[in-house]
Amino acid sequence: MSTSVLFDAPGPRARRRHRLLGVATALVAVAVLVAVVLRLQDRGQLTAAKWEVFATPAYVQVLLEGLLDTLKAAVGAILLALVFGLVFGVGKLSSSRLVRWTSWTVVEFFRAVPLLMLIIFVWTIWSETIGSLWSLVIGLALYNGSVLAEVFRAGIQAVPKGQSEAAMAIGLRPSQTMRIVLLPQGIKIMLPSIVSQFIVALKDTSLGYVILAPGLTYAGKLIWGEFDNRLATGLVLAAIYIVANSLLSLVVTWLQRRLGAKPLEIVPAQMQSQAEAR
Repeated sequence: MSTSVLFDAPGPRARRRHRLLGVATALVAVAVLVAVVLRLQDRGQLTAAKWEVFATPAYVQVLLEGLLDTLKAAVGAILLALVFGLVFGVGKLSSSRLVRWTSWTVVEFFRAVPLLMLIIFVWTIWSETIGSLWSLVIGLALYNGSVLAEVFRAGIQAVPKGQSEAAMAIGLRPSQTMRIVLLPQGIKIMLPSIVSQFIVALKDTSLGYVILAPGLTYAGKLIWGEFDNRLATGLVLAAIYIVANSLLSLVVTWLQRRLGAKPLEIVPAQMQSQAEAR
């Protein structure tokens, strides 16, 4: 059937009505945009003085240095969050009741605390020792790591049960089953969620502004504090974040295509040979 079983194909009157609604919606959108532009112009937000700073090499250098600090914070937070998430995600599946409940408590605690409060808490306790940038990194790592712990747990549990049963049938220990069988297959299942959390971590570095951690938002504060162009600076920073996140998404899409969408299946013979090799 070429048509949907739920909806009939629109007739001439319906198509005409849809076209009229589309035109009306476009006109309303244009009118709103024009009104916003005129309002900004009346308030002096579109003058050259507000924007020329972003064509000045010295201030462009400030933004580039802020972008570099932001990327450093994001990469550090992501790497630490991966370690945190893997340890506590696997810990939540442990056969030991003490390990399992300790992991559950840690993960649920850091998931429940608002990220901004967590960053401020870390900064208040350890800022004199590790500085504001690492306070931001640790706060991001604890929060995003607790989220990734749930991703790891769910990804491992999504692997078909027969895989772990086959591993146990040939005598693999639980730790070997996790390392050889479950994690390699679960990584592909987890990859989209892991990458989404990476993007969240990159955006959340903007919260470092509160503790004066070096980064894009701190650089933006220096600029709008001098030129009183909060709107222009905010739009420029937003554009930089959009480009950075779009590039990260492209890299991840390429990685997913390279790895393939179908999880890797490890047959008992492969598991046996890997177990004997260890």
